[in-house]
Amino acid sequence: MTSSVIMQLVIQIITGIIGGQAVGATVKSVAMSQLPKILSGAIGGIAGGGILTNLLSSPAAASAMSGNLGDAVGGVVGGGVLTAIVGAIMKSMNKA
Repeated sequence: MTSSVIMQLVIQIITGIIGGQAVGATVKSVAMSQLPKILSGAIGGIAGGGILTNLLSSPAAASAMSGNLGDAVGGVVGGGVLTAIVGAIMKSMNKA
């Protein structure tokens, strides 16, 4: 692993956790503890950053989000989306 790949992963994990915390704070109906929010945010951040990086592989799209901005945006969105999904699953399991 090169240092640029490690930096991308760190950015995706941190921004994914931020996105997960934001969704967890916004959606009060889903009572999640910190651990599921952190884990789902981090995993979603890596996934979202990876997906966005692959989508931006074209030169025209890559120039629009140069540098680490794509990793950060993908991390926040991916972390938030996965945290919302995990929260919805946890809420439906608690109803049963």
